[in-house]
Amino acid sequence: MISITGAVKDILLQISAASSFLFLFQWWLDQNHCKRWNSKLDNQSFLMIACALSVTLCSLMSTSLFGITYLNLGILPAFIGILYGSFRSGLSLSLLFLFCNILFSRTDSLSTLLLNSSVLLYPLLFGMSDRFKKGTVVEKIGLLWMVLLPSMLFVALVPILGGQDKYERHFGNSGDAMEALVLTLYVFIAIVLGAVFIYFVEVTWGRVHLKERMKDFSEKFQWESEKLQQITDIMPLSIMSLDENGAITGINDYMFELIRSHYPNVTKVDIMSQPVCRLFREDVDEEIFTRMRASIRTKERSSEKVIHKARVYHIFIAPLPPRVQGLSGGSLLIVQDMTEEEKMRSELDNVERLTLVGQMAAGITHEIRNPMAVVRGFLQLMREKSGPELESYYQIVMEELDRANSIINDFLSLAQSRISHKENVLLHEIIDDLSPLLWADANLRGQSVEVKLSSSLPSLDLNVREIKQLILNLGRNGMEAMGPKGVLTLETRTVKDHVELIIRDTGSGISESQREKLFVPFFTTKSQGTGLGLSLCLSIVERHNGTIAVDSEEGKGTVFTISFPAVRSEMSEYVITETKEVSAR
Repeated sequence: MISITGAVKDILLQISAASSFLFLFQWWLDQNHCKRWNSKLDNQSFLMIACALSVTLCSLMSTSLFGITYLNLGILPAFIGILYGSFRSGLSLSLLFLFCNILFSRTDSLSTLLLNSSVLLYPLLFGMSDRFKKGTVVEKIGLLWMVLLPSMLFVALVPILGGQDKYERHFGNSGDAMEALVLTLYVFIAIVLGAVFIYFVEVTWGRVHLKERMKDFSEKFQWESEKLQQITDIMPLSIMSLDENGAITGINDYMFELIRSHYPNVTKVDIMSQPVCRLFREDVDEEIFTRMRASIRTKERSSEKVIHKARVYHIFIAPLPPRVQGLSGGSLLIVQDMTEEEKMRSELDNVERLTLVGQMAAGITHEIRNPMAVVRGFLQLMREKSGPELESYYQIVMEELDRANSIINDFLSLAQSRISHKENVLLHEIIDDLSPLLWADANLRGQSVEVKLSSSLPSLDLNVREIKQLILNLGRNGMEAMGPKGVLTLETRTVKDHVELIIRDTGSGISESQREKLFVPFFTTKSQGTGLGLSLCLSIVERHNGTIAVDSEEGKGTVFTISFPAVRSEMSEYVITETKEVSAR
Protein backbone atom coordinates (compact mmCIF):
# COMPACT_ATOMS: atom_id res chain seq x y z
CA MET A 1 0.00 0.00 0.00
CA ILE A 2 2.87 2.34 0.81
CA SER A 3 4.38 1.73 -2.62
CA ILE A 4 1.08 2.58 -4.31
CA THR A 5 0.83 5.85 -2.38
CA GLY A 6 4.37 6.75 -3.37
CA ALA A 7 3.64 5.91 -6.99
CA VAL A 8 0.54 8.13 -7.00
CA LYS A 9 2.60 11.00 -5.51
CA ASP A 10 5.25 10.52 -8.17
CA ILE A 11 2.61 10.61 -10.91
CA LEU A 12 1.07 13.79 -9.47
CA LEU A 13 4.50 15.42 -9.29
CA GLN A 14 5.09 14.53 -12.91
CA ILE A 15 1.70 15.93 -13.90
CA SER A 16 2.52 19.18 -12.08
CA ALA A 17 5.95 19.41 -13.69
CA ALA A 18 4.60 18.57 -17.15
CA SER A 19 1.83 21.20 -16.90
CA SER A 20 4.18 23.91 -15.63
CA PHE A 21 4.79 25.17 -19.18
CA LEU A 22 1.08 26.03 -19.43
CA PHE A 23 1.23 28.23 -16.34
CA LEU A 24 4.41 29.90 -17.55
CA PHE A 25 2.92 30.54 -20.97
CA GLN A 26 -0.27 31.93 -19.48
CA TRP A 27 1.72 34.21 -17.16
CA TRP A 28 3.76 35.44 -20.11
CA LEU A 29 0.69 36.34 -22.13
CA ASP A 30 -1.12 37.98 -19.21
CA GLN A 31 1.87 40.17 -18.34
CA ASN A 32 2.58 40.91 -21.99
CA HIS A 33 6.30 40.48 -21.32
CA CYS A 34 6.86 39.85 -24.98
CA LYS A 35 6.72 43.59 -25.55
CA ARG A 36 7.99 44.69 -22.17
CA TRP A 37 11.30 42.78 -22.06
CA ASN A 38 12.39 41.88 -25.50
CA SER A 39 10.56 42.58 -28.70
CA LYS A 40 12.53 39.79 -30.45
CA LEU A 41 11.12 37.12 -28.11
CA ASP A 42 7.68 36.35 -29.49
CA ASN A 43 4.98 34.15 -27.96
CA GLN A 44 6.03 31.05 -29.91
CA SER A 45 9.63 31.38 -28.76
CA PHE A 46 8.58 31.72 -25.14
CA LEU A 47 6.36 28.63 -25.49
CA MET A 48 9.46 26.70 -26.57
CA ILE A 49 11.38 28.02 -23.55
CA ALA A 50 8.51 27.06 -21.22
CA CYS A 51 8.38 23.56 -22.75
CA ALA A 52 12.16 23.21 -22.29
CA LEU A 53 11.88 24.18 -18.61
CA SER A 54 9.02 21.74 -18.14
CA VAL A 55 11.02 18.94 -19.82
CA THR A 56 13.98 19.67 -17.55
CA LEU A 57 11.79 19.73 -14.44
CA CYS A 58 10.10 16.42 -15.35
CA SER A 59 13.46 14.80 -16.01
CA LEU A 60 14.83 15.98 -12.67
CA MET A 61 11.88 14.33 -10.89
CA SER A 62 11.80 11.26 -13.13
CA THR A 63 11.68 7.83 -11.48
CA SER A 64 10.25 4.37 -12.11
CA LEU A 65 6.88 3.02 -11.06
CA PHE A 66 7.37 -0.01 -8.80
CA GLY A 67 10.85 -0.34 -10.32
CA ILE A 68 9.29 -1.41 -13.63
CA THR A 69 8.14 1.49 -15.89
CA TYR A 70 10.07 4.74 -16.51
CA LEU A 71 8.04 7.67 -15.15
CA ASN A 72 8.77 10.89 -17.07
CA LEU A 73 5.90 12.98 -18.48
CA GLY A 74 8.40 15.40 -20.02
CA ILE A 75 7.51 13.66 -23.25
CA LEU A 76 4.29 15.75 -23.37
CA PRO A 77 5.86 19.26 -23.34
CA ALA A 78 8.62 17.90 -25.63
CA PHE A 79 6.16 16.67 -28.26
CA ILE A 80 3.93 19.77 -27.96
CA GLY A 81 6.93 22.09 -28.30
CA ILE A 82 8.17 20.26 -31.40
CA LEU A 83 4.72 20.44 -33.03
CA TYR A 84 4.14 24.15 -32.23
CA GLY A 85 7.67 25.37 -32.83
CA SER A 86 9.90 25.88 -35.82
CA PHE A 87 12.26 23.20 -37.09
CA ARG A 88 15.24 24.75 -35.29
CA SER A 89 13.48 25.14 -31.94
CA GLY A 90 11.91 21.67 -32.27
CA LEU A 91 15.31 20.12 -32.95
CA SER A 92 16.78 21.87 -29.90
CA LEU A 93 13.90 20.66 -27.74
CA SER A 94 14.22 17.06 -28.95
CA LEU A 95 17.97 17.07 -28.24
CA LEU A 96 17.29 18.47 -24.76
CA PHE A 97 14.76 15.72 -24.02
CA LEU A 98 17.19 13.07 -25.28
CA PHE A 99 20.00 14.53 -23.17
CA CYS A 100 17.78 14.58 -20.06
CA ASN A 101 16.85 10.95 -20.63
CA ILE A 102 20.51 10.00 -20.91
CA LEU A 103 21.33 11.96 -17.78
CA PHE A 104 18.43 11.00 -15.50
CA SER A 105 16.95 7.70 -16.74
CA ARG A 106 19.71 5.61 -15.06
CA THR A 107 19.82 2.95 -17.76
CA ASP A 108 22.72 1.44 -19.63
CA SER A 109 20.65 -0.07 -22.42
CA LEU A 110 20.59 1.90 -25.67
CA SER A 111 17.31 0.32 -26.76
CA THR A 112 15.69 1.27 -23.46
CA LEU A 113 16.95 4.85 -23.86
CA LEU A 114 15.63 5.07 -27.41
CA LEU A 115 12.21 3.73 -26.43
CA ASN A 116 11.84 5.88 -23.30
CA SER A 117 12.78 9.05 -25.24
CA SER A 118 10.76 8.05 -28.36
CA VAL A 119 13.61 9.20 -30.61
CA LEU A 120 12.32 6.99 -33.40
CA LEU A 121 9.14 9.07 -33.64
CA TYR A 122 10.86 12.46 -33.93
CA PRO A 123 10.92 12.41 -37.77
CA LEU A 124 7.17 11.82 -37.73
CA LEU A 125 6.72 14.78 -35.38
CA PHE A 126 8.71 17.12 -37.63
CA GLY A 127 6.82 15.87 -40.67
CA MET A 128 3.44 16.59 -39.08
CA SER A 129 4.41 20.02 -37.72
CA ASP A 130 3.14 22.12 -40.67
CA ARG A 131 -0.12 20.20 -40.90
CA PHE A 132 -0.49 20.41 -37.13
CA LYS A 133 -0.22 24.21 -37.11
CA LYS A 134 -3.00 24.55 -39.71
CA GLY A 135 -5.41 22.08 -38.09
CA THR A 136 -8.34 22.56 -35.74
CA VAL A 137 -8.19 21.65 -32.05
CA VAL A 138 -9.60 18.18 -32.69
CA GLU A 139 -7.22 17.59 -35.58
CA LYS A 140 -4.27 18.70 -33.46
CA ILE A 141 -5.26 16.34 -30.64
CA GLY A 142 -5.58 13.52 -33.17
CA LEU A 143 -2.14 14.23 -34.63
CA LEU A 144 -0.58 14.32 -31.16
CA TRP A 145 -2.20 11.02 -30.27
CA MET A 146 -0.80 9.48 -33.47
CA VAL A 147 2.65 9.98 -31.95
CA LEU A 148 1.85 9.82 -28.25
CA LEU A 149 0.09 6.43 -28.31
CA PRO A 150 3.06 4.58 -29.84
CA SER A 151 5.43 6.47 -27.53
CA MET A 152 3.57 5.35 -24.40
CA LEU A 153 3.36 1.87 -25.90
CA PHE A 154 7.17 1.89 -26.25
CA VAL A 155 7.51 2.99 -22.62
CA ALA A 156 5.17 0.19 -21.55
CA LEU A 157 7.10 -2.41 -23.61
CA VAL A 158 10.51 -1.55 -22.17
CA PRO A 159 10.11 -3.93 -19.12
CA ILE A 160 9.58 -6.98 -21.35
CA LEU A 161 12.52 -6.35 -23.68
CA GLY A 162 15.81 -8.14 -23.39
CA GLY A 163 14.23 -11.48 -22.56
CA GLN A 164 13.11 -10.36 -19.12
CA ASP A 165 9.41 -9.96 -18.40
CA LYS A 166 9.53 -7.65 -15.40
CA TYR A 167 5.72 -7.49 -15.29
CA GLU A 168 5.36 -11.26 -14.89
CA ARG A 169 8.16 -11.44 -12.37
CA HIS A 170 6.81 -8.54 -10.29
CA PHE A 171 3.10 -9.24 -10.42
CA GLY A 172 3.62 -12.96 -10.42
CA ASN A 173 5.29 -12.69 -7.03
CA SER A 174 3.11 -10.02 -5.44
CA GLY A 175 -0.08 -10.42 -7.38
CA ASP A 176 -1.11 -6.88 -6.47
CA ALA A 177 -3.84 -5.75 -8.90
CA MET A 178 -3.69 -2.15 -7.60
CA GLU A 179 -0.16 -1.72 -8.86
CA ALA A 180 -1.19 -2.98 -12.29
CA LEU A 181 -4.07 -0.51 -12.24
CA VAL A 182 -1.72 2.36 -11.36
CA LEU A 183 0.56 1.46 -14.26
CA THR A 184 -2.41 1.36 -16.63
CA LEU A 185 -3.70 4.68 -15.31
CA TYR A 186 -0.29 6.26 -15.86
CA VAL A 187 -0.40 5.42 -19.56
CA PHE A 188 -4.02 6.56 -19.83
CA ILE A 189 -3.32 9.79 -17.93
CA ALA A 190 -0.39 10.62 -20.21
CA ILE A 191 -2.60 10.24 -23.29
CA VAL A 192 -5.47 12.29 -21.79
CA LEU A 193 -3.07 14.98 -20.55
CA GLY A 194 -1.74 15.39 -24.07
CA ALA A 195 -5.24 16.28 -25.27
CA VAL A 196 -5.85 18.58 -22.29
CA PHE A 197 -2.56 20.41 -22.85
CA ILE A 198 -3.34 20.93 -26.54
CA TYR A 199 -6.78 22.26 -25.65
CA PHE A 200 -5.45 24.75 -23.11
CA VAL A 201 -2.68 25.93 -25.44
CA GLU A 202 -5.25 26.51 -28.18
CA VAL A 203 -7.62 28.33 -25.83
CA THR A 204 -4.80 30.51 -24.53
CA TRP A 205 -3.48 31.22 -27.99
CA GLY A 206 -6.98 31.89 -29.27
CA ARG A 207 -7.47 34.43 -26.53
CA VAL A 208 -4.20 36.08 -27.55
CA HIS A 209 -5.30 36.23 -31.17
CA LEU A 210 -8.66 37.59 -30.09
CA LYS A 211 -6.94 40.31 -28.05
CA GLU A 212 -4.72 41.16 -31.00
CA ARG A 213 -7.73 41.36 -33.31
CA MET A 214 -9.60 43.47 -30.79
CA LYS A 215 -6.57 45.72 -30.51
CA ASP A 216 -6.36 46.00 -34.30
CA PHE A 217 -10.07 46.76 -34.51
CA SER A 218 -9.71 49.30 -31.71
CA GLU A 219 -6.78 51.00 -33.43
CA LYS A 220 -8.63 51.00 -36.76
CA PHE A 221 -11.75 52.35 -35.09
CA GLN A 222 -9.71 55.03 -33.35
CA TRP A 223 -8.00 55.95 -36.60
CA GLU A 224 -11.32 56.08 -38.47
CA SER A 225 -12.77 58.23 -35.68
CA GLU A 226 -9.78 60.58 -35.83
CA LYS A 227 -9.98 60.67 -39.62
CA LEU A 228 -13.69 61.45 -39.47
CA GLN A 229 -12.99 64.20 -36.93
CA GLN A 230 -10.28 65.62 -39.20
CA ILE A 231 -12.68 65.57 -42.14
CA THR A 232 -15.39 67.36 -40.16
CA ASP A 233 -12.83 69.87 -38.89
CA ILE A 234 -11.67 70.61 -42.44
CA MET A 235 -15.18 71.00 -43.85
CA PRO A 236 -16.29 74.68 -43.89
CA LEU A 237 -19.41 73.77 -41.94
CA SER A 238 -20.22 74.04 -38.25
CA ILE A 239 -21.18 70.49 -37.22
CA MET A 240 -22.56 69.29 -33.89
CA SER A 241 -23.78 65.83 -32.85
CA LEU A 242 -26.49 65.38 -30.22
CA ASP A 243 -27.79 62.42 -28.25
CA GLU A 244 -31.46 61.46 -28.11
CA ASN A 245 -32.04 63.98 -25.30
CA GLY A 246 -30.51 66.90 -27.21
CA ALA A 247 -27.25 66.94 -25.24
CA ILE A 248 -24.07 67.77 -27.15
CA THR A 249 -21.82 64.77 -27.82
CA GLY A 250 -19.36 66.22 -30.33
CA ILE A 251 -18.44 69.37 -32.26
CA ASN A 252 -15.94 70.26 -34.96
CA ASP A 253 -13.54 73.21 -34.96
CA TYR A 254 -15.82 75.47 -37.00
CA MET A 255 -18.70 74.92 -34.58
CA PHE A 256 -16.40 75.58 -31.63
CA GLU A 257 -15.26 78.87 -33.17
CA LEU A 258 -18.87 79.82 -33.85
CA ILE A 259 -19.80 79.15 -30.22
CA ARG A 260 -16.71 81.02 -29.02
CA SER A 261 -17.82 84.07 -31.01
CA HIS A 262 -20.87 84.27 -28.74
CA TYR A 263 -19.34 82.83 -25.56
CA PRO A 264 -15.62 83.83 -25.60
CA ASN A 265 -14.64 82.10 -22.35
CA VAL A 266 -16.22 78.72 -23.04
CA THR A 267 -14.12 75.56 -23.58
CA LYS A 268 -14.90 72.28 -25.31
CA VAL A 269 -15.15 70.55 -21.94
CA ASP A 270 -17.79 73.08 -20.90
CA ILE A 271 -19.78 72.46 -24.07
CA MET A 272 -19.85 68.66 -24.00
CA SER A 273 -22.96 67.03 -22.50
CA GLN A 274 -24.69 70.41 -22.27
CA PRO A 275 -28.22 70.73 -23.73
CA VAL A 276 -28.03 72.41 -27.12
CA CYS A 277 -31.01 74.58 -26.16
CA ARG A 278 -28.81 76.59 -23.81
CA LEU A 279 -26.56 77.69 -26.67
CA PHE A 280 -29.22 78.73 -29.18
CA ARG A 281 -32.13 79.95 -27.09
CA GLU A 282 -30.89 83.55 -26.70
CA ASP A 283 -29.74 83.98 -30.32
CA VAL A 284 -32.62 82.35 -32.20
CA ASP A 285 -36.16 83.59 -32.70
CA GLU A 286 -38.61 81.90 -30.33
CA GLU A 287 -40.71 80.41 -33.12
CA ILE A 288 -37.67 79.03 -34.95
CA PHE A 289 -36.23 77.75 -31.68
CA THR A 290 -39.46 75.86 -30.94
CA ARG A 291 -39.39 74.19 -34.37
CA MET A 292 -35.73 73.21 -33.95
CA ARG A 293 -36.36 71.68 -30.54
CA ALA A 294 -39.34 69.74 -31.92
CA SER A 295 -37.19 68.38 -34.78
CA ILE A 296 -34.56 67.15 -32.33
CA ARG A 297 -37.18 65.55 -30.12
CA THR A 298 -39.13 63.86 -32.94
CA LYS A 299 -35.96 63.01 -34.93
CA GLU A 300 -37.20 64.66 -38.13
CA ARG A 301 -35.29 66.56 -40.77
CA SER A 302 -35.66 70.33 -40.68
CA SER A 303 -34.05 73.41 -42.15
CA GLU A 304 -34.16 76.94 -40.73
CA LYS A 305 -32.80 80.33 -41.76
CA VAL A 306 -31.57 82.47 -38.87
CA ILE A 307 -30.39 86.10 -39.01
CA HIS A 308 -28.21 87.14 -36.10
CA LYS A 309 -26.05 90.27 -35.83
CA ALA A 310 -26.06 90.96 -39.58
CA ARG A 311 -25.00 87.36 -40.28
CA VAL A 312 -27.24 84.88 -42.08
CA TYR A 313 -27.08 81.23 -40.96
CA HIS A 314 -28.67 78.14 -42.43
CA ILE A 315 -29.35 75.50 -39.75
CA PHE A 316 -29.97 71.91 -40.86
CA ILE A 317 -31.07 69.17 -38.44
CA ALA A 318 -31.06 65.47 -39.40
CA PRO A 319 -31.68 62.34 -37.30
CA LEU A 320 -28.92 59.81 -36.59
CA PRO A 321 -30.70 56.44 -36.28
CA PRO A 322 -28.81 53.74 -34.33
CA ARG A 323 -27.14 51.08 -36.50
CA VAL A 324 -27.03 48.54 -33.65
CA GLN A 325 -30.18 47.39 -31.92
CA GLY A 326 -30.32 48.48 -28.31
CA LEU A 327 -28.19 51.59 -28.78
CA SER A 328 -29.68 55.06 -28.64
CA GLY A 329 -29.65 57.37 -31.64
CA GLY A 330 -29.34 61.12 -31.83
CA SER A 331 -29.31 64.07 -34.20
CA LEU A 332 -26.84 65.98 -36.34
CA LEU A 333 -26.96 69.78 -36.38
CA ILE A 334 -25.17 71.63 -39.19
CA VAL A 335 -24.82 75.40 -39.27
CA GLN A 336 -23.66 77.10 -42.47
CA ASP A 337 -22.80 80.79 -42.68
CA MET A 338 -24.73 81.99 -45.73
CA THR A 339 -23.92 85.69 -45.36
CA GLU A 340 -21.71 85.89 -48.45
CA GLU A 341 -24.16 83.82 -50.48
CA GLU A 342 -26.98 86.15 -49.45
CA LYS A 343 -24.88 89.12 -50.52
CA MET A 344 -24.24 87.48 -53.88
CA ARG A 345 -27.95 86.76 -54.23
CA SER A 346 -28.68 90.39 -53.44
CA GLU A 347 -26.15 91.49 -56.05
CA LEU A 348 -27.80 89.22 -58.60
CA ASP A 349 -31.11 90.85 -57.74
CA ASN A 350 -29.46 94.21 -58.36
CA VAL A 351 -28.27 92.98 -61.74
CA GLU A 352 -31.81 91.93 -62.60
CA ARG A 353 -33.11 95.33 -61.54
CA LEU A 354 -30.44 97.04 -63.62
CA THR A 355 -31.45 94.91 -66.59
CA LEU A 356 -35.02 96.02 -66.07
CA VAL A 357 -33.88 99.63 -65.84
CA GLY A 358 -31.96 99.24 -69.08
CA GLN A 359 -34.96 97.81 -70.86
CA MET A 360 -37.14 100.61 -69.54
CA ALA A 361 -34.60 103.28 -70.48
CA ALA A 362 -34.19 101.90 -73.98
CA GLY A 363 -37.95 101.88 -74.44
CA ILE A 364 -38.82 105.31 -73.11
CA THR A 365 -35.83 107.43 -74.15
CA HIS A 366 -37.03 108.54 -77.56
CA GLU A 367 -40.75 108.33 -76.79
CA ILE A 368 -40.48 110.68 -73.78
CA ARG A 369 -37.43 112.91 -74.29
CA ASN A 370 -38.49 114.25 -77.66
CA PRO A 371 -42.02 115.24 -76.56
CA MET A 372 -40.55 116.73 -73.39
CA ALA A 373 -38.15 118.86 -75.46
CA VAL A 374 -41.06 120.13 -77.53
CA VAL A 375 -43.11 120.89 -74.41
CA ARG A 376 -40.19 122.70 -72.80
CA GLY A 377 -39.59 124.78 -75.91
CA PHE A 378 -43.20 125.93 -76.15
CA LEU A 379 -43.27 126.64 -72.42
CA GLN A 380 -40.22 128.85 -72.88
CA LEU A 381 -42.01 130.79 -75.63
CA MET A 382 -45.17 131.12 -73.56
CA ARG A 383 -43.10 132.26 -70.58
CA GLU A 384 -41.55 135.08 -72.61
CA LYS A 385 -44.98 136.28 -73.76
CA SER A 386 -46.71 135.95 -70.39
CA GLY A 387 -46.82 138.45 -67.62
CA PRO A 388 -44.80 138.31 -64.40
CA GLU A 389 -47.83 137.05 -62.47
CA LEU A 390 -47.37 133.58 -64.09
CA GLU A 391 -43.58 133.46 -63.71
CA SER A 392 -43.64 131.30 -60.58
CA TYR A 393 -45.88 128.71 -62.26
CA TYR A 394 -43.69 128.53 -65.32
CA GLN A 395 -40.65 128.14 -63.04
CA ILE A 396 -42.22 125.15 -61.26
CA VAL A 397 -43.14 123.46 -64.55
CA MET A 398 -39.67 124.05 -66.01
CA GLU A 399 -37.96 122.64 -62.89
CA GLU A 400 -40.13 119.52 -62.95
CA LEU A 401 -39.38 119.01 -66.65
CA ASP A 402 -35.67 119.34 -65.91
CA ARG A 403 -36.06 116.89 -63.04
CA ALA A 404 -37.79 114.38 -65.29
CA ASN A 405 -35.05 114.81 -67.87
CA SER A 406 -32.44 114.21 -65.14
CA ILE A 407 -34.15 110.96 -64.17
CA ILE A 408 -34.10 109.82 -67.79
CA ASN A 409 -30.41 110.68 -68.04
CA ASP A 410 -29.75 108.61 -64.90
CA PHE A 411 -31.65 105.74 -66.48
CA LEU A 412 -29.49 105.95 -69.56
CA SER A 413 -26.22 106.22 -67.63
CA LEU A 414 -27.12 103.27 -65.42
CA ALA A 415 -28.30 101.07 -68.26
CA GLN A 416 -25.49 101.79 -70.70
CA SER A 417 -23.44 98.67 -71.42
CA ARG A 418 -20.99 100.31 -73.76
CA ILE A 419 -17.25 99.86 -73.27
CA SER A 420 -15.79 102.50 -70.98
CA HIS A 421 -12.91 104.22 -72.80
CA LYS A 422 -10.11 104.87 -70.34
CA GLU A 423 -6.93 106.89 -70.43
CA ASN A 424 -3.90 106.94 -68.18
CA VAL A 425 -4.39 109.94 -65.90
CA LEU A 426 -3.67 111.13 -62.38
CA LEU A 427 -6.59 110.99 -60.00
CA HIS A 428 -5.33 114.22 -58.42
CA GLU A 429 -5.85 116.11 -61.68
CA ILE A 430 -9.50 115.06 -61.82
CA ILE A 431 -10.02 116.15 -58.21
CA ASP A 432 -8.35 119.51 -58.96
CA ASP A 433 -10.72 120.07 -61.89
CA LEU A 434 -13.76 119.39 -59.67
CA SER A 435 -12.58 121.30 -56.60
CA PRO A 436 -13.92 124.74 -57.65
CA LEU A 437 -17.36 123.26 -58.35
CA LEU A 438 -17.45 121.46 -54.98
CA TRP A 439 -16.24 124.57 -53.15
CA ALA A 440 -18.95 126.64 -54.79
CA ASP A 441 -21.68 124.18 -53.74
CA ALA A 442 -20.29 124.02 -50.21
CA ASN A 443 -20.09 127.81 -49.97
CA LEU A 444 -23.78 128.13 -50.87
CA ARG A 445 -24.68 125.67 -48.10
CA GLY A 446 -22.43 127.22 -45.46
CA GLN A 447 -20.14 124.16 -45.49
CA SER A 448 -16.46 123.55 -46.11
CA VAL A 449 -14.39 121.16 -48.23
CA GLU A 450 -11.05 119.66 -47.23
CA VAL A 451 -8.77 118.02 -49.80
CA LYS A 452 -6.03 115.70 -48.48
CA LEU A 453 -4.10 114.15 -51.32
CA SER A 454 -1.30 111.62 -51.04
CA SER A 455 2.16 112.95 -51.81
CA SER A 456 2.91 110.02 -54.12
CA LEU A 457 0.27 108.28 -56.19
CA PRO A 458 0.48 106.05 -59.31
CA SER A 459 -1.37 107.01 -62.45
CA LEU A 460 -4.53 105.05 -63.24
CA ASP A 461 -6.49 103.95 -66.30
CA LEU A 462 -9.71 105.92 -65.83
CA ASN A 463 -12.65 107.26 -67.79
CA VAL A 464 -12.38 110.92 -66.76
CA ARG A 465 -16.03 111.79 -67.39
CA GLU A 466 -17.32 108.83 -65.35
CA ILE A 467 -14.92 109.45 -62.44
CA LYS A 468 -15.99 113.10 -62.32
CA GLN A 469 -19.61 111.98 -62.21
CA LEU A 470 -18.74 109.53 -59.41
CA ILE A 471 -17.01 112.18 -57.28
CA LEU A 472 -19.76 114.77 -57.87
CA ASN A 473 -22.54 112.32 -56.96
CA LEU A 474 -20.86 111.18 -53.73
CA GLY A 475 -19.75 114.70 -52.84
CA ARG A 476 -23.16 116.26 -53.32
CA ASN A 477 -24.81 113.37 -51.44
CA GLY A 478 -22.50 114.14 -48.52
CA MET A 479 -23.32 117.85 -48.67
CA GLU A 480 -27.06 117.13 -48.72
CA ALA A 481 -26.65 114.92 -45.63
CA MET A 482 -24.85 117.69 -43.69
CA GLY A 483 -26.14 120.88 -42.15
CA PRO A 484 -24.39 124.26 -42.02
CA LYS A 485 -20.75 124.11 -40.91
CA GLY A 486 -20.48 120.54 -42.13
CA VAL A 487 -17.14 119.37 -43.53
CA LEU A 488 -16.71 117.30 -46.71
CA THR A 489 -13.30 115.63 -46.99
CA LEU A 490 -11.70 114.20 -50.14
CA GLU A 491 -8.65 112.06 -49.44
CA THR A 492 -6.39 109.79 -51.48
CA ARG A 493 -3.88 107.16 -50.39
CA THR A 494 -2.00 104.13 -51.66
CA VAL A 495 -2.68 100.73 -50.07
CA LYS A 496 -0.42 97.97 -51.44
CA ASP A 497 -1.28 97.69 -55.16
CA HIS A 498 -4.47 99.78 -54.94
CA VAL A 499 -5.30 103.49 -54.88
CA GLU A 500 -8.08 104.53 -52.54
CA LEU A 501 -10.32 107.59 -52.87
CA ILE A 502 -12.06 108.46 -49.61
CA ILE A 503 -15.06 110.81 -49.45
CA ARG A 504 -16.06 111.61 -45.89
CA ASP A 505 -18.88 113.78 -44.55
CA THR A 506 -19.98 114.83 -41.06
CA GLY A 507 -23.69 114.37 -41.71
CA SER A 508 -26.43 112.41 -39.99
CA GLY A 509 -25.06 109.00 -40.99
CA ILE A 510 -26.82 105.94 -42.39
CA SER A 511 -28.51 103.19 -40.37
CA GLU A 512 -27.48 99.55 -40.74
CA SER A 513 -30.75 98.57 -42.39
CA GLN A 514 -30.36 101.40 -44.94
CA ARG A 515 -26.74 100.45 -45.71
CA GLU A 516 -27.87 97.00 -46.84
CA LYS A 517 -30.09 98.58 -49.54
CA LEU A 518 -27.89 101.57 -50.34
CA PHE A 519 -26.92 100.47 -53.88
CA VAL A 520 -30.31 98.97 -54.75
CA PRO A 521 -31.89 100.83 -57.69
CA PHE A 522 -34.82 103.11 -56.76
CA PHE A 523 -33.98 102.98 -53.05
CA THR A 524 -33.52 106.49 -51.66
CA THR A 525 -33.71 108.32 -48.35
CA LYS A 526 -34.33 111.69 -50.01
CA SER A 527 -37.79 113.11 -50.54
CA GLN A 528 -36.86 114.23 -54.09
CA GLY A 529 -34.37 111.47 -54.94
CA THR A 530 -34.66 108.94 -57.75
CA GLY A 531 -32.72 106.16 -56.01
CA LEU A 532 -30.39 105.74 -58.99
CA GLY A 533 -27.40 107.90 -58.02
CA LEU A 534 -25.53 105.36 -55.89
CA SER A 535 -26.46 102.54 -58.27
CA LEU A 536 -24.83 104.60 -61.00
CA CYS A 537 -21.75 105.12 -58.79
CA LEU A 538 -21.50 101.37 -58.20
CA SER A 539 -21.70 100.59 -61.92
CA ILE A 540 -18.95 103.16 -62.65
CA VAL A 541 -16.66 101.64 -60.00
CA GLU A 542 -17.30 98.11 -61.29
CA ARG A 543 -16.49 99.18 -64.86
CA HIS A 544 -13.11 100.30 -63.50
CA ASN A 545 -12.59 96.90 -61.76
CA GLY A 546 -12.74 98.64 -58.40
CA THR A 547 -14.70 98.27 -55.18
CA ILE A 548 -16.74 100.65 -53.09
CA ALA A 549 -17.28 100.31 -49.34
CA VAL A 550 -19.46 102.27 -46.93
CA ASP A 551 -18.78 102.90 -43.27
CA SER A 552 -21.29 105.00 -41.39
CA GLU A 553 -22.37 105.78 -37.86
CA GLU A 554 -25.62 107.52 -37.16
CA GLY A 555 -25.09 111.05 -35.90
CA LYS A 556 -21.38 111.12 -36.85
CA GLY A 557 -21.23 110.86 -40.62
CA THR A 558 -20.49 108.54 -43.53
CA VAL A 559 -17.30 107.43 -45.29
CA PHE A 560 -17.24 106.09 -48.88
CA THR A 561 -13.99 104.29 -49.77
CA ILE A 562 -13.42 103.62 -53.48
CA SER A 563 -10.50 101.36 -54.36
CA PHE A 564 -8.95 101.28 -57.86
CA PRO A 565 -6.29 98.77 -58.97
CA ALA A 566 -2.95 100.40 -59.76
CA VAL A 567 -1.74 99.36 -63.21
CA ARG A 568 1.63 101.13 -63.31
CA SER A 569 4.59 100.97 -60.98
CA GLU A 570 5.81 104.51 -61.70
CA MET A 571 4.74 106.92 -58.99
CA SER A 572 3.62 110.39 -59.97
CA GLU A 573 5.54 113.44 -58.90
CA TYR A 574 2.31 115.22 -58.08
CA VAL A 575 2.90 116.65 -54.61
CA ILE A 576 0.33 118.38 -52.41
CA THR A 577 1.91 120.31 -49.61
CA GLU A 578 -1.10 122.00 -48.06
CA THR A 579 -4.73 121.37 -47.22
CA LYS A 580 -7.18 123.38 -49.28
CA GLU A 581 -10.27 124.58 -47.49
CA VAL A 582 -13.13 126.90 -48.35
CA SER A 583 -15.30 128.01 -45.47
CA ALA A 584 -18.58 129.83 -45.53
CA ARG A 585 -18.34 133.50 -44.97
